[in-house]
Amino acid sequence: MAEGDGVAGRGIRVRLDGSASNNDVAALKAWLEREKPLDDRVRDGQLQILERPRAGGPPGHMGAGMEILLVVIGAGAEAVFRELLDQTRRAVDAWLENRRRVESGDSPEARVDPVNPDQG
Repeated sequence: MAEGDGVAGRGIRVRLDGSASNNDVAALKAWLEREKPLDDRVRDGQLQILERPRAGGPPGHMGAGMEILLVVIGAGAEAVFRELLDQTRRAVDAWLENRRRVESGDSPEARVDPVNPDQG
């Protein structure tokens, strides 16, 4: 994302590992898009939720080749970013719990980390 395009340069990366498939990534993205606090921020133009090819995976990594990036739009205070990070973690935990109830087999492992989108 280029400088000056309205992006603050702060983001949250969500990765699924273990038994995760690209279908799991797509399902989690759809779940995040429907979560009220996140949806409100998307509608207000404060947040974008993107699916992108996974970068920087370990050698020989098996599983999902995609990841989800939540990008904070505009300048945001640290407290607002931390709140968004907490909301994202809660939403991912809720998705994992729901997936365990409705699907058999091993559940993927999830990581939710702050990231600078320009760093990938």
